[in-house]
Amino acid sequence: MILMNDFKKEPEDLVRQQLAAAERVFRSGWWILGSEVKEFEAAWAARCQVRHAIGVGNGMDALEIGLRALSIGPGDEVITTPMTAFASVLSILRCGATPVFADIDPATAILDPEQVRRSLSPRTRAVMVVHLYGRAAPMDAFLELCEEKGLHLVEDCAQAHGASWNGRPLGSLGAFGGWSFYPTKNLGAVGDAGALTTDSEALADRARRLRNYGQSTRYHHPDLGLNSRLDELHAAILRARLERLSAWIQRRREVAIAYAEGIRNPSVRTLPPPEDPHHHVHYLFVLTSPDRDRLQTHLKTRGIDSLIHYPIPAHRQPPCESLSRSPLPNAERHAAECLSVPCHPALSDADVVRVIEAVNAFE
Repeated sequence: MILMNDFKKEPEDLVRQQLAAAERVFRSGWWILGSEVKEFEAAWAARCQVRHAIGVGNGMDALEIGLRALSIGPGDEVITTPMTAFASVLSILRCGATPVFADIDPATAILDPEQVRRSLSPRTRAVMVVHLYGRAAPMDAFLELCEEKGLHLVEDCAQAHGASWNGRPLGSLGAFGGWSFYPTKNLGAVGDAGALTTDSEALADRARRLRNYGQSTRYHHPDLGLNSRLDELHAAILRARLERLSAWIQRRREVAIAYAEGIRNPSVRTLPPPEDPHHHVHYLFVLTSPDRDRLQTHLKTRGIDSLIHYPIPAHRQPPCESLSRSPLPNAERHAAECLSVPCHPALSDADVVRVIEAVNAFE
């Protein structure tokens, strides 16, 4: 079986490097908010070309902490996409604000700026864009819209490690970027981990307090925070893995190009390639088909793993069913037709050919 992710195929030298990083932590005697976290935060801030990176427990917490650091809460609305992992929406709900869903671009499945404009209200405080599947959202349009309307632009970068927009890394263009280092991500830890990136000194200072019980100095709590700290072990492992991110992205792009050129089946559509290859890091390679479920079964019989990202758009989830202001036909159609096939650095050229042949054989 060609798996969606195959961690057992990671190179032995990386395994040994991570074991050495873990031993370094165990022998240090310091396991929470120590030098490993500081070193990773500095490295990730440099990679994202921002002044601050704040390590937190997971990607959802990164978004919630960032929103709370912007003082977004009850009575406020945040416009976002229904086509995303539910964590994006949950971060808005957890800070007390109301998510408002706008429809997606049917070609890319990414939030449509014009649909966002139509969803504005006097209560709108922010727009949360999701760089879905590793592809940069059309940031020029979103930056212009948010500047015009005096809104915060929030970047959900959980799927887009290493992508950029017109020469600027994602996570550096909005008020802040929220990152997940869940194991399957382009840069993943060996469990839950996350970070927030920003150029704002004030936002960074508040985010550091919020991740640590709202504590400014020991036993002083000016904010109602939460417990969401990136630990030393995950930070050490992420430092080791960060050295390979560029090579991993390059391999993902090679796989995606091969799929885009090789898949030729009238019953299956591939999402269009980006105008600039730097806009996409191919966290996922997504097909669409009106006969998606049968395609998934067909691939399984051929030994090809696949997943659906995402079968239920957020506005159809029970906690959000009362929040939709208008129909979202593009999101619903995409959710009914999308299917992700393996696209990761451990794939061999022979694996890629097998996937292409299996998709093309679908009738």
